[in-house]
Amino acid sequence: MFCRTQLLLLVLFITGVLPAATAQTAPLGGRTPVLYIIGDSTVRNGVKGLEGWGDAIAPYFDASRIRIVNRAIGGRSSRSYLTEGRWAAVRALLKPGDFVLMQFGHNDGGPVEHGTGRASLKGNGSQTVTITHAKTGKKEVVHTYGWYMRKYITDTEARGAIPIVVSPIPRNMWHGSRVNRNNRDYGLWAAEAAHQTGAWFINLNRIIARFYNAMGPIFVKHLFPGDHTHTSPIGAALNADCVVQGIRVLLGCPLQAYLLKEIGAKY
Repeated sequence: MFCRTQLLLLVLFITGVLPAATAQTAPLGGRTPVLYIIGDSTVRNGVKGLEGWGDAIAPYFDASRIRIVNRAIGGRSSRSYLTEGRWAAVRALLKPGDFVLMQFGHNDGGPVEHGTGRASLKGNGSQTVTITHAKTGKKEVVHTYGWYMRKYITDTEARGAIPIVVSPIPRNMWHGSRVNRNNRDYGLWAAEAAHQTGAWFINLNRIIARFYNAMGPIFVKHLFPGDHTHTSPIGAALNADCVVQGIRVLLGCPLQAYLLKEIGAKY
C-alpha cells in the first residue's frame, strides 16, 4: 500500500507537477498573515533542474488565507544571512500574526576568518571570535550557529511573529544502508536553540532520513541530480511534504490552521 508521500512521488513522476490544491475557503477579514521562509539553496534554488523545499511547499497551504514568501537564498549561512542585511529586510516586513520558517546549517562550516565569510562558530554557546576581513579590513564579531538561530527567533518574536526552527535536510551521503544524520551537530544545535527560546522545532532531518532509509541509496540518488546536497523538484516535493508532516504534529502551533486537509495529511 502506498503512503501519501510515495503516491505524491508517483504523481510527480507521471505528470511532472505538484498536485494542485482544490479546496479554498473564503478570505478572512482583516490582514492576511504571511509565512516567511529563510534559509539556503536547499530551501530555495534558482538553478535549472534543482529546487528547494520552500518553493515546493506552497500548495499545502490555503492561499486565500495565508501568503507564502520564500526569502531563502543559495550559499547563505546563519551568519551571512544576517551580516549581508538579508534578515534585516525580512524582519522589517514582519507583523503580528506572521510566521518565519528558518533552516540553516549547510553553509555554516569551514574557516571562520578566511574564505567566504559565512562560517559560524560550531555549537550553541555564547563564545565569540573577532576577525578582520582581509578584503575590506572591517572587523566582525562572529558567533556560534546557535547564537544566530536564537537571534532570528528572538527578533521574530519581538515583531509579534511566530518562529519555527527546522533542522537541515540530510545530504545524499550514507553509511552503509543508512543516510548520514546531523543530530550531533547542526541538527542538534538547531533543536537546542529552539528549546532554549521556547520556539517550535521541526526535526526535518529525522523525518526525511526515515524516508531515505526506506527508499535506499539507489533510489535517493535520483533526487540529487547534481551533487549530494541539492534536490530535484521531486526531491523538493518529498522534503516539503516532510516539513508539512512536522508542522502537523507541533502541539498547538497556529500555522496548522492554514494547511489544506487534502494533501500532506498526517500519516
